[in-house]
Amino acid sequence: MAGNLKLRSQLANAERRLKAQPDDGARRAEVDLLRTEYQTSALADYIVRVVDDAPALSAAQRDRLALLLKGSDA
Repeated sequence: MAGNLKLRSQLANAERRLKAQPDDGARRAEVDLLRTEYQTSALADYIVRVVDDAPALSAAQRDRLALLLKGSDA
């Protein structure tokens, strides 16, 4: 969770820099990367909370959830 706060702060700062100065491509790429990292971190934290609160899963249930997380292109 603390990592999320740091990433969120970095993202907000990068977004402010992008607004303050014209986009040279590098700033937009930085914002996009930070946004992806923040969303991934937030999703991982959410998954941990849900799994920790859930009853024990069978091997088949874990396999099914793993497939869902891998996505259809895996």
